[in-house]
Amino acid sequence: MRIGIIAHLKHAICEPFAGGLEMHTSMLRAALQRRGHEVTVFASSRSQPEACVEAICDETSLLEVGCDEAPDKAFFQEHHAYLSLMNGLRHRPFDLIHNNSLHYLPVAMADALPTPMVTTLHTPPFAWLESGVRLCKAPQATFVAVSESIRRAWGRVAPVDHVIMNGIDLDRFAFRPEPTKEPYWIWFGRIVPEKGLHHAIAAANMTGAKLLIAGPISNRDYFDQQIGPFLTDRIVHIGHLPHDELAHVIGGANAFLCTPCWEEPYGLVVAEALACGVPVAAFARGAIPELLDSTCGVLATPDDQASLAQAGLAAQQLDRQACRARAQSRCDVDRMIDEYEALYLSLVKGGSHLQPERQFAA
Repeated sequence: MRIGIIAHLKHAICEPFAGGLEMHTSMLRAALQRRGHEVTVFASSRSQPEACVEAICDETSLLEVGCDEAPDKAFFQEHHAYLSLMNGLRHRPFDLIHNNSLHYLPVAMADALPTPMVTTLHTPPFAWLESGVRLCKAPQATFVAVSESIRRAWGRVAPVDHVIMNGIDLDRFAFRPEPTKEPYWIWFGRIVPEKGLHHAIAAANMTGAKLLIAGPISNRDYFDQQIGPFLTDRIVHIGHLPHDELAHVIGGANAFLCTPCWEEPYGLVVAEALACGVPVAAFARGAIPELLDSTCGVLATPDDQASLAQAGLAAQQLDRQACRARAQSRCDVDRMIDEYEALYLSLVKGGSHLQPERQFAA
């Protein structure tokens, strides 16, 4: 099939990835190409040129700092880029479009396309995307949620017919049967308030555990006020690491702390830790309970740092092989691609995507 993937434009699709959505888009493209599909990714500039990318604008994150007009510039740049893209796609010979962005225009304009469009919902509803989804009347548009939690969250807005949980390339997260001799816990991801790193620091301090922190500082004010002042020789930010270094550091940990302060839509970091054989201590939010069971993780009361500390101590006693087995059964990218391929084929073949007009919630 000839598949076009519409990416989020805030960050480039390149390593080290700014976040899980960028990694997911890159992995989806690579996996589909390995299976013989012809894939084009519509993304921001500085994305990997070898990833069959057509750049449709510069990264809008670069515009969001430095002056009061920056947010407006970013908004209009994304709006213009997606508007131009959707108009152009009407004349491109794709069999299917996979919308992996978080923007309202691709879904609102889906009825302009002669081909089916699959939109993956990666987040709970927010104002702009919700508006676009409500406006989507295209019979060939299909929505996929990355978890049952996300399906429920969108249920009041529009019917979500499919749940396809995200996957990761297990080969890129090698299993480590034993942690390093010097014990430590790991926290990794984007350093922003909603990821709750401050909770992990507090839990590590309660137990005396060493905590390594890996990831980009995506919110400087949050880092300067709630993270930086609490770094010590035991609580260490090791930076935004290239993939191979990050996987190595994850695999050496005794436990991974997952601390979302929002309803986490999926939790790629959980899948990555499990793949390395690292048990997880996590706030029971959003889709996290869908990924973990008692063999590989311990759930903590959301926002309760003492509960998280106890979960970390309990998690590090779990069997690492069981963690890897959970990743293999629940988080493998091949399983994800199998499900997307089956959906693509059902939409492309025989006009089966031509459904009655969707009925949207008021």
